[in-house]
Amino acid sequence: SRVIDLQSTHSFSSSSWKLEIRLTSGLQSHIKPVPEWVGVLFDVDGVLLRGGSVIPAARRALRKLMDQNQNFLFPVVFVTNAGSCPRHQKAQQLSHLLDVQQVVLSHSPLHMMETFHNKCVLVSGQGPVTQIAHSLGFQKVVTVEELSEQHPLLDMVDHSRRPTSTVSPAIILFGEPIRWETNLQLIVDVLLTNGRPGCVYDTRLSAQMPVLACNMDLLWMAEAPSPRFGHGMFLLCLESIYRKMTGRRLEYEAVLGKPSLFTYQYAEQLLRQQNQNHKLSTIYAVGYPDNLMTDIYGANLYNRYLAKHHTDMMSDTKLVAQGTGTLVPVVEELAFAAQCRSILVCTGVYNPHSPLPVDQNVSETMVHGENDLKVEPDLVEPSHMVEDVEAAVDLMLQQESPNT
Repeated sequence: SRVIDLQSTHSFSSSSWKLEIRLTSGLQSHIKPVPEWVGVLFDVDGVLLRGGSVIPAARRALRKLMDQNQNFLFPVVFVTNAGSCPRHQKAQQLSHLLDVQQVVLSHSPLHMMETFHNKCVLVSGQGPVTQIAHSLGFQKVVTVEELSEQHPLLDMVDHSRRPTSTVSPAIILFGEPIRWETNLQLIVDVLLTNGRPGCVYDTRLSAQMPVLACNMDLLWMAEAPSPRFGHGMFLLCLESIYRKMTGRRLEYEAVLGKPSLFTYQYAEQLLRQQNQNHKLSTIYAVGYPDNLMTDIYGANLYNRYLAKHHTDMMSDTKLVAQGTGTLVPVVEELAFAAQCRSILVCTGVYNPHSPLPVDQNVSETMVHGENDLKVEPDLVEPSHMVEDVEAAVDLMLQQESPNT
C-alpha cells in the first residue's frame, strides 16, 4: 500500500477500469479513462488439433484474430496439458501447423519452483523427461529407467546394490508413462523407503517426500473414436496403491496443469508480458472439456479467484490522514485481470446433447486424480457454449467490439 501525495500524479486500477488521478492542492481531481486489454487462452487438443490434424475451424479462427501484419489483435497464449516434450518443441510443432508461438505445457510452471531445482528428483513420464527437467531448471535428475537399471531386483540379497544415500528428495510426475506397472512399482518403492528403494518398506514414515504432479486429465481425445486414458488415470492408480499400502492418502506438494490455479496465474503472467505488463480487463479461456474439469472448471475457478482477489484488495483500501487533516485513500495496484470467462467448444470429448453432471457422484468421475480438488457443479457451467473455435473467436470479437 502507498499514500497518494497531494502534489503528484498517480495511476491505479480498479477491477473494471484504469484511472489516472491528478490531485492538486485544491483537492480537485481529473479522471481519464485508459483503454484496457483482452487476453485469450486457447486449449490445443480438441480445440485446434485432433491428434496431429488441424481442425478446419482453427485456421479460420486464428486468421480472424490477426491484423494485416499477421500479429494477434490480443495477447494470446496456448495452454495445453500435454507434457511429453519440451516447451520449445511443442511451440515449433504448433507454429508449423498454425503459426503460433507462446505455449504453456502442464509442466511449464515448474520453472518457477526454484526450491527444488538444486535437489535430486525422480522423474516419471515419457519422452525426453531428463531434457524437460533440465530445461525447467532442475539440475540433478534421475529417471525411473535409470533407477530400474541401478536396482534391477530391488532386493537386499546382493549387498553391493544397497544404496548409500537417498536417491531423491522429491518426485516429479510429468505425464503417463509407457510402462505403468514399472513406474507405479518403483515410485511406491521410493515413497515407502523415503528415497532408498533398496531398503525395506516403512509404512509408518512420519513425513511423505514431496510429489509434484503435472496434468490431471483423466481422458483426452485423439483420432480414436473414444477418449484415451490420461495422466489423471495414472495418478488415480498411484493414489489407490499408496492408500492401500499405508492407510493414508497421497499428498501432493503441487499439482500443475489445468484446472490448477497456478497454471492460470502463470498463463496470465505471459499474457501481461505480451501486453507490456499492463493489466488485462478480461481473459477468455477457450477449451473443450475432457470431462468438463479441465478448461471450463479451471477457467471458472480462476474467475472466482480473481473476484475474491479484487474484493480483498478493495477492502484493504484505507484512508490515511495527511498533515493537512485531509483523508486520502491508500491504493494498491491491482495487477490481475478483472475476470476470466470460459468458452466451451464442442469439437472434443463433450457431447452438447448430454446433460451437465450435477449429481453427487461427479467428484468420483471427474476429479482427475487430485485429492484436494473440491468439485462444485456451478463451476462446470461455461460462460458461453459454441460450436467450434471459430465461433468462439466471433463471440470474443463481438463482445469486445467498441460498436456493440
